[in-house]
Amino acid sequence: MRAEHQNMSHSGRIMLCLITTYVIFAMLLNSVGTVILQVISSFDVSKSGASVLEGFKDIPIALVSFLVASYLPRFGYKAALALGMLTVTLACALMPLLPGFLMTKLLFLAVGTSFALVKISTYSLLGQISATAKIHAANMNLLEGCFMLGVLGGYWLFGLFIQGEQHPQAWLAVYWVLAALALANLLLLLSTPIARETRSENSREDKGNFSKMLKLTTLPFVLTFVTAAFFYVLIEQGVGSWLPTFNNQVLHLSAGISVQITSIFAACLALGRLSAGLILRRVHWYPLLMGCIAAMASLLLLILPAVATLAPKAQITQWHQVPAAAFILPMLGMFMSPIYPAINSAVLSALPRHRHAPMTGLIVIFSALGGTLGSLITGLIFDHFDGQSAFYFMLLPMAVLALTLRGFKRQLTPAEPLLSV
Repeated sequence: MRAEHQNMSHSGRIMLCLITTYVIFAMLLNSVGTVILQVISSFDVSKSGASVLEGFKDIPIALVSFLVASYLPRFGYKAALALGMLTVTLACALMPLLPGFLMTKLLFLAVGTSFALVKISTYSLLGQISATAKIHAANMNLLEGCFMLGVLGGYWLFGLFIQGEQHPQAWLAVYWVLAALALANLLLLLSTPIARETRSENSREDKGNFSKMLKLTTLPFVLTFVTAAFFYVLIEQGVGSWLPTFNNQVLHLSAGISVQITSIFAACLALGRLSAGLILRRVHWYPLLMGCIAAMASLLLLILPAVATLAPKAQITQWHQVPAAAFILPMLGMFMSPIYPAINSAVLSALPRHRHAPMTGLIVIFSALGGTLGSLITGLIFDHFDGQSAFYFMLLPMAVLALTLRGFKRQLTPAEPLLSV
């Protein structure tokens, strides 16, 4: 009984480390939109120039995940977590010491690289500390739920340090807080006993991951799926990364309110995902997702014309002056959020377990590419036209996504019986 209690206590300590690590990365990963808004004014960067920050975050996640996944068991998950936290601690501390757009790029490069180590280690450790499938599912939901809380908290934390045009670089002080949180979390990790993986996966299988991914792309429904995943993430990152700038430059909200009100988008993403989890127990994913795409397009077509009629005015610095459009537009997240996990589940359920690892690699890679391209395109349109045009553009990938999902459903059903081996 005492040994069982000690094991539960030990697992709880490891779970606490994983949660606190994930919360810190949630704040940093989802700060891209906020940072884009701030570097435009603080470092005199163009919108198209600022749009590359998404790539500095996403591409390293994809590359590092693929390159180091098979070596982490030998390196040690605790060492990987500690290395990730140490890297982020140093990067955050350097931001206010070396303010500039180059340092901002290096920060997101460090965050993306470190998150790849953290995500692989976290998912692997969850399997070690979860005795049953039900406990694993509960731990995963708890972890992802805390991640969304970190996203919400991050918007408000950054918003507290934004002081307007009088102090254009005051927002950089937020990185002292983030560096202190990361350092405290690093000490927690180092003081927590985490056993090294006793065995690694078959090295021959690990070396063949890339060839397995290429073989999967010969399946028509997999090609259709990665296209759908690409366009979904393009939409999500295009909207999420540029919503603070849209609020500031189109709706004339102060920088602080522009960032804090974007937390509604994160809240809607969380609520939509939780709601869809219940709905999908009763209905098929295809009609739900097509309804979500129709709702997203309708919301844009309803709000953007109304935004165009708003008369230019002085910057809004009080919450009671904020127009209704600023509260309604983030609700896109409610309809957007069910799409990605639903199609991921559909494609993985159609594949045997030994194909899940290479399929996950494809998901990560195409998601990263879609996120980077989405932010770049939105930034270019925002820079050369205006914010309304940038968000109207999202109707095009929404239409492509709807057509792709239709093809995905048609290809998936006859393919499932052929993929059991």
